[in-house]
Amino acid sequence: MRWTERRKRFRAHLAGSACIHPGSVSDPISARIAADLGFEIGMFAGSVASLAVLGGPDLILITLSEFAAQAYRISRAAELPLLVDADHGYGNALNVMRTVEELENAGVAGLTIEDTDLPRPFGPSGRPVLVPLDEGVGKMRAALAARRDPGLVIVGRTSAAAIAGIDETLARARAYAQAGVDALFFVGLEKREHLSAIAASVDLPIILGSTSAELNDREFLASQRVRIALQGHQPFAAGVQAVYDTLKALREGTRPADLKGVASAALMKALTRDEAHGDWTREFLGGA
Repeated sequence: MRWTERRKRFRAHLAGSACIHPGSVSDPISARIAADLGFEIGMFAGSVASLAVLGGPDLILITLSEFAAQAYRISRAAELPLLVDADHGYGNALNVMRTVEELENAGVAGLTIEDTDLPRPFGPSGRPVLVPLDEGVGKMRAALAARRDPGLVIVGRTSAAAIAGIDETLARARAYAQAGVDALFFVGLEKREHLSAIAASVDLPIILGSTSAELNDREFLASQRVRIALQGHQPFAAGVQAVYDTLKALREGTRPADLKGVASAALMKALTRDEAHGDWTREFLGGA
């Protein structure tokens, strides 16, 4: 099955020695662009999903079915191993099991489950809070139990570095590793010494959700077993700006022929696989 091959490729990257940057994707066309440009992995983030599907901020308002459907559309369109941000698994440990089932069937290569208390609970603070450690471990175990294809990568994600400090980060890293996750995803790490402490504490591939100026060194990251380092989700923001500028120019009277930054007909044909569709039309519909 096509998903199996992608999962093998994803695992090969995690087992390698290099740190790579994934392509941030949001839909079938962006995934094809990333694949055609040679990105080894695509990343579909929860924040991007909220923007692409709901046109709203990242407040965990998107549903599992909406997220899984968009992940499937991306997976269907491009031969690109896809890592997805499954947030908190859309509920408790049993919801996590359903999340893994749906995303595995959607064709993703890997998914992250995080230990932040989501969605935001009632109260005036608004500051992020971690779920208790035993609840976080239970979610990881549930995710692993729900997996049917052993090739699917289950990633334990924690924001403890930004919320509770390095000691709590190390405790959660060790606990999730002991639970059996395939890799660990950290948000909020800023210091080399903290990354080195994590790498010395657990023997798993590491994924970073962001890199501070101090950590912006792929050779160093690779030496600390960081295999994937996100760079943000600028492609979606760039696309929003391009659509805004184009519509604004048209509204203000610019002629379509005078617009700037519009994809060429050749690029559009390449990304929509126009030649293949033409071949199928001739073969199966008798068209010219």
